[in-house]
Amino acid sequence: MATAIDSLVSVLPLSDRREVAERTLEFRFVKPRGMTFKAGQFMDLTLIDPPETDAEGNTRGFSINSAPDEPDLIFTTRLRDTAFKRVLRSMPLGTGMRIEGPFGNFTLHNNKDRPAVLLAGGIGITPFRSIVRRAAHEKMRHRIVLFYVNRRPEDAPYLDELSRFERENPSFTFVPTMTRLRDSHASWTGETGHLDGSMILRYLRLSDPQATAIYYVAGPPRMVAGLHEMLNTIGIDDDDIRMEDFAGY
Repeated sequence: MATAIDSLVSVLPLSDRREVAERTLEFRFVKPRGMTFKAGQFMDLTLIDPPETDAEGNTRGFSINSAPDEPDLIFTTRLRDTAFKRVLRSMPLGTGMRIEGPFGNFTLHNNKDRPAVLLAGGIGITPFRSIVRRAAHEKMRHRIVLFYVNRRPEDAPYLDELSRFERENPSFTFVPTMTRLRDSHASWTGETGHLDGSMILRYLRLSDPQATAIYYVAGPPRMVAGLHEMLNTIGIDDDDIRMEDFAGY
């Protein structure tokens, strides 16, 4: 077993669970003493002797939704009709899960003079919530612009919290946009339509976006591929793009 500072393998009891958007479940564990991770990393979670299983198995990788300063490990997932998700939704609080990690390098770059442009689709918001909260808590000097694409406000977890981070952190700009507002019953005064190059350039206000910013893209695979192509179209080189897709979520 690796040290707690580098990697953790442990069984932790589920401490809380709630729906944070339609078909979207947040679940929490108390963070073990001495555990550290970087905002944007992920962990592998395994059900222990679940009452049902299927061909997809009992292990899933989840981005850590919490920031390093928070006392809980927070994870969030879309609900699908799989054995893993059904067990996760119904198992009693206090049930243990095997947790391993952290893993990954989908983390904020060190050079504070280069802005970070975060492009999130749906549940791809999870690593970015961690990054943005860390930036606000530590009063980091990076300029961060977060574009967050959902069909409707009802599908978008953490809208209010991310808006609060924008108010608290003058270096953070939050741009949510809805693509199917006609199907919503919620009031909405923000951006509508799909994220494209013109929207990005309008909010960045950079003299040379191709040369300065680093772009991070997270969400469902098709959306990640489409946003990657769009960034290339407006002149962003692959060396300045980092991507993480969420298959099956």
